[in-house]
Amino acid sequence: QAQLVESGGGLVQAGGSLRLTCAASSSAFNFNTMGWYRQAPGKERELVATTMRRGTKDYADSVKGRFTISRDVARNIVYLQMDSLKPEDTGVYYCNARYYTGVEYWGQGTQVTVSS
Repeated sequence: QAQLVESGGGLVQAGGSLRLTCAASSSAFNFNTMGWYRQAPGKERELVATTMRRGTKDYADSVKGRFTISRDVARNIVYLQMDSLKPEDTGVYYCNARYYTGVEYWGQGTQVTVSS
């Protein structure tokens, strides 16, 4: 059973930056996709960015040009560099890891709050 641990959330002013980190409990897991989702109060969870094992990356339109996802495949760590943050980026950010079979795991979430 994989465990994902997120870190790096916090409170930042609009225009600032944060870097989120998600580490899996073992480097032995052969995940296909790792990525980040977020959930704002009263809203559904939405995709922020994902990266596949072979390197393909996908971003939500709302974060393109501001957020960068990267991954250490050997260590099963995924990062999310968030720049030019906006108040609408506020929410709980969840790490996700998924096998080729579709089996997936979620982290516990880390709060990101952007003040105006």
